[in-house]
Formats: sequence, C-alpha cells, structure tokens
Amino acid sequence: MPGNGPVYLDNHATTRVDPDVVESMIPWFTDNYGNAGSGTHAMGTEARDAVEAARKRVAHAVGATPREIVFTSGATESINLAMVGAVSRQSMKHCVVPETEHAAVLDVADQLERQGLSVCRLPVATKESKAPGALDLDRLDEMVSSGPALVSVMFANNEIGLVHPISDIADIVHAHGALLHVDCAQAIGNCSLDVTALGADLASFSAHKCHGPKGVGALYVRRQQRAVRIDPQVFGGGQERGIRSGTLNVPGIVGMGRACELAGKTLGVATSHMASLRTTLWNRLLEYIPDIRLNGPPIDSDVRLPNNLNILIPGIDGATLLAELSRTGVAASSGSACSSEQPRPSHVLRALGLSEEEARQSIRFGVSRMTTLEEIESAAERLKVAVQSLGHV
Repeated sequence: MPGNGPVYLDNHATTRVDPDVVESMIPWFTDNYGNAGSGTHAMGTEARDAVEAARKRVAHAVGATPREIVFTSGATESINLAMVGAVSRQSMKHCVVPETEHAAVLDVADQLERQGLSVCRLPVATKESKAPGALDLDRLDEMVSSGPALVSVMFANNEIGLVHPISDIADIVHAHGALLHVDCAQAIGNCSLDVTALGADLASFSAHKCHGPKGVGALYVRRQQRAVRIDPQVFGGGQERGIRSGTLNVPGIVGMGRACELAGKTLGVATSHMASLRTTLWNRLLEYIPDIRLNGPPIDSDVRLPNNLNILIPGIDGATLLAELSRTGVAASSGSACSSEQPRPSHVLRALGLSEEEARQSIRFGVSRMTTLEEIESAAERLKVAVQSLGHV
C-alpha cells in the first residue's frame, strides 16, 4: 500500500539538499569560517583553496575550465550578469529570446528593450506539433542575421521539459557573429552537459536545482577559442577576477561543488530512475483519469527531461487541485516558482497555443533522484481522490 507521508514533486522549483552536500558545508560555517579574500592568514587561505577546489568540480561537471567559472548568488544573477554584461560590453543592439524562456531571461530582455535594445521574441511549435515548444531554427537564422546580437535560449524548459538542440542553435548564432547564452538551471543532474562541446558562450547555473544549497550559482564565461568579455554589474572588492564583486559564500560554493560532483557521478542511474518514475506516474494517471492530457513533448521522447511531467485535466482548475493535493501532503506546482506571486496563466503553455482556461487547468510534477516508487504510487492515488472530490467523473 502507498504511504501517507509527504510527497515532494516540485523538483523543478528546488531540490532537497543531499546530506553529503550538507556534511561538506558544515565545517565552513563553524571551524573554517575564514574569508576567502583574506590572504594574510591560514584561515583565509584555506577558504580560498576550498573555493578553488569547488570551482574545479563545477567546471568538470559542465565541461568547462575552472577559469571560465564565476560564482554568483544563483542563476537569476548569472543571467542578469551574462545578458546585461554582454550587451554593454559588446555594444549590441539586438537580442533574440524564445517566448517560452524563464522570467529571469524575459524580464531582463524587457528591461534591455526599455533601454533601447531591439528585442525579437521567437515563437515556438504549438501543441499540435510533434515537439511542442520546439524552436523554428530557420526563423532563428532570420532573426540573428540583421546584426550583432545576443541570443538567450534555455537548455531545457522548466515547465514542459523540452530540451533544445543547443549545438544546432550555436552553429546558427555563431555563423552570424552573435553570442549565445544558455540558461542551464534545469540541466545538471537531469541530462548530460558539456558547454564547450555545445558551443555556448555564456551559461547560467543554480546549485539548488541539483541537490545543492540555495543562494549560490555560477556563470560560465567562455575563455577558450573565442574568448567572451562581459562588463561587471556589481562593483566593490574585485572578487571573481573583477567580474562579480562581493564576499564569497564559501559554504555555499563548497556545497555547489560537491552537489555538481555527485550529480556527475550518479547521472546515468539517476536519469534512468527519474524517467521510470515519471512514466509510472503518467501511466497511473492515465488509468485513473482517462481524459487527462499531456503538455509538451511525448512522454518518452528524447527531447523531454527525464524528471518532467506536465498535465492538463479538463474541467479541473489547477490552483484548486494543487490546494487539495497540498492538503493531502503532495507538493506540485502550476509552473515556475518565480512566477507564483503573479497568478497569471503560464506564458509557456499559452505560447504552445493552449487557451487561458486550458493553461489554468494544468499542473506540473518534477521528480528527483531521491524520489521513490512508493511516493509516486501514493501521489497517484491521492491525485485520483483529489480529482474525484472536485467532481471530476
């Protein structure tokens, strides 16, 4: 019988910190609490060495060199630093972003547009297509052909799980002399990742998406082959080679390094485990709710994240269903946690051609490598009961 304990299925929003990661961080809060910028004594030197060791681990996990990794407070700051820093340094007049990007990218694009930058918003394939949410690469080619541009594309969509063909996109972008920023927040631990091989010029990461701590992230800035230069957006002590000033969060950085290391070591087993659980959940829901619909790519498509499931239940308001699920101990969401304070229907689902009503009837589940089969079975049972309690036949 499925258990009755809490079931956390909102792992696109954040993940549980791995106990091994917590253990690696504790000494840097207590015994080894020196400032990594203090080079005149042993405690400062130890902190600096811990940061550099973590930098190597993060770089190895994403296919970069250590000198290409800049530590930040998370992916949102990394995105701002990448986009604003690149536009100001490269004197760009043109920016291209898909309509389905995260708010951290779209809001920066809006701000740049208010400052005079030309912004093109790239439509995506609709729900009727074989890969809903996919980009029209011919249209992208047209958009970047008009002059020096910055293109920002997420590696994988945080709502519908679609994985974009970044290498193909990079070829198009670079053929026109443009720069490519990739939002990789959902990538580490969920799919194989090598920013150098992919052709990214800039890439953003958050530790808390891969069982690391909140409040720490990284920005990849290409220095090999075609080196990229960006202007800093935070000024002060000149930390991180002057790109991002501020006292380094040593415990968080150590935790991010360890989380990335563990994600790399467990990737094959973890992705298989997550895909199996995700598909099991979908099959159970199909059995319990025959008219349920899938949002995004086909469930077992190789262009869908292994941990992602986004569903639509006709006639059931998603917010009401989520509240009922929460009452029973199941955590899920309607989309990006960063947009939860603005109760508008998902812009991602609307871009796929869903009506406002359909978008409001949709909810998202995200599993992790720590999710168990028992939790999936229990969540499916509770969802069936919740749907029935809301009058769905």
